[in-house]
Amino acid sequence: MSSKNKIALYFLLVLFTLALGSTASPAFADHATASVSTPQGTSVPGCETTNECFVPYEVTVDVGGVVTWSNDDSAAHTVTAGSAADGPSGIFDSSLFMAGTTFSHEFEAEGEFPYFCMVHPWMQGIVTVQADEGPEPGDGTIIVGAPSEDETTVSGISEDGNLRAEITASNPTSDEIMSLEIRFRDSTGSVQKHANYDLVVSQNGQEVLSVLGAHEHEGTGMHSTAPLDSADQVDIKVTVLGFGLPGEEDNWTGPKGEILMFNVVPEFGTIVMIVMFVAIASAVLISSKYTRVMPKL
Repeated sequence: MSSKNKIALYFLLVLFTLALGSTASPAFADHATASVSTPQGTSVPGCETTNECFVPYEVTVDVGGVVTWSNDDSAAHTVTAGSAADGPSGIFDSSLFMAGTTFSHEFEAEGEFPYFCMVHPWMQGIVTVQADEGPEPGDGTIIVGAPSEDETTVSGISEDGNLRAEITASNPTSDEIMSLEIRFRDSTGSVQKHANYDLVVSQNGQEVLSVLGAHEHEGTGMHSTAPLDSADQVDIKVTVLGFGLPGEEDNWTGPKGEILMFNVVPEFGTIVMIVMFVAIASAVLISSKYTRVMPKL
């Protein structure tokens, strides 16, 4: 390969890499995980004066985020939800974990979660769990798009904030069905059982799935669309009918009749194609330039 072609190919690869990077979804990168260290010497009082018994003292993750604690001390510790004054809350507990080991916990509910070490009660920290970034609830319609490599998870909350609907779907692919998993959670993050709902999925204005009067005993449903015509965006409409046993509609709890709208966006869309076109065009121009100015080797 000539030098001019090598240079052109180099610039093409750089620009293509930037194009791929531009597709990353920041909603999944900001507060998906957090790490906390238990530093050396925390088994002796004194670290509490500077809030350095757990480092950092406070971390923030989104709902569904995972916090991992590493025991970097020479002594054994615990990571126990609650406080030394009030005792364990029961939300999470590492039990005794030894030096050089880790403990992780996934947070499924929004709020502030203080914790401490039961062996060394002066050691305290706090985890703040925030709602996923996205549009605020308003008229009952929430539109969220979040591309990922293999599948997409979108979620929205009801107007009163007491219900969260989560949808995990395979990304749109031409001539293939799209699988969807729908789950309902209450304000504490627990799955809402006996969910009743309508589900309508469309692409480019054409329905590819319509499920009316669905009932999910465990609060989680699995569905599949008809084969899609393209890899374009797919729109999902969920109508919450209420929560309760079939035939006992008068006793169903709300929200009733509220509509939540979502969309699933393909991973590699128009923006990437445009950037790729620019990358190729730039490589061609660079190649032409070096053809004119570089002497033959």
